[in-house]
Amino acid sequence: MHVDQAGRHYTTAGGERRAYPTYLLRRSFRDEHGRPRKETLANLTGLPEESIAALRATLRGRVLVDAEDAFEVERSVPHGNVAAAHVMASRLGLRTLLGPACRDRDIAYALILSRAVRPESKLSTARWWEAGDTTLGTDLGVADASTDEVYAAMDWLVSQQGEIEKKLAARHLHPGGIAMFDLSSSWVEGAHCQLAAFGHSRDGKRGRRQIEYGLLTDPEGRPVAVEVFPGNTSDPESFKTAITRVRKDFGIERLIMVGDRGMITGTRIADLRKLDGMEWITALKAPAIAAYASSADAAATPRSAPIVVSPDAHQVTADSFDSGRTARDTISA
Repeated sequence: MHVDQAGRHYTTAGGERRAYPTYLLRRSFRDEHGRPRKETLANLTGLPEESIAALRATLRGRVLVDAEDAFEVERSVPHGNVAAAHVMASRLGLRTLLGPACRDRDIAYALILSRAVRPESKLSTARWWEAGDTTLGTDLGVADASTDEVYAAMDWLVSQQGEIEKKLAARHLHPGGIAMFDLSSSWVEGAHCQLAAFGHSRDGKRGRRQIEYGLLTDPEGRPVAVEVFPGNTSDPESFKTAITRVRKDFGIERLIMVGDRGMITGTRIADLRKLDGMEWITALKAPAIAAYASSADAAATPRSAPIVVSPDAHQVTADSFDSGRTARDTISA
């Protein structure tokens, strides 16, 4: 028996050639006079092409087995998570942002993607690439990266920080716009960190040395710059550094800085007054709130509503408010 292909075809008036194949299961034999004959046993035209191909192979003597019976899956390497992170990083132009093409940039880029999908130590990450437990190492060409290369890439990334932050500032900060700044801390182990010091612990680890880091973002919360400070750095002192960076490193002379009441103190406001184009938004401190609450006009304004204040906030008193204002109004000089 064999599968025979026949059919018909024609050309349309528009010149398109159309074919209509027919697949027949046939057997060959000789009649009583010894003449060769063919007999059609079945019309296979309605079957999928894969089934017809399998039948042809079987009739030719091949043995077909199910893939699940013939093979055993010993290992499956995850790919979707790193692929998604790589696609998003590419859309953001992350590689170009990091710096010129080189081996250090490739490793730094792979470290960032690994941090997003599998946050582990640098040693663990390098072993993850080498073991082939992810497609990231092979796809990015860093599967053979040693721990020394990983740390060298981190040193290279530190050297690129200034240029990276300038690019981010140009992308997200605009003259006359808003920038947000805050300070946080993390406790450290060991005794050899030069920046570790006792200070106000924001994560409740009393009796532990810590480091502090200030983060500058745009109004949407996208990071623009970060700087690490000794663990005993005060909020106002770190804010002064942020102002210097915005004006000198990023070349932005007009900007509105946003910070909490512990960040933008009276002393910092006095410093801002000396800088043309720099304004601020912060919250009223307790004395100003008490003066406002005790005023006769305070009853016209809901006391529970938040108050947003810009220039001269440290001088606001109850007399600064009139009956037409609400607690959400901006109070300016």
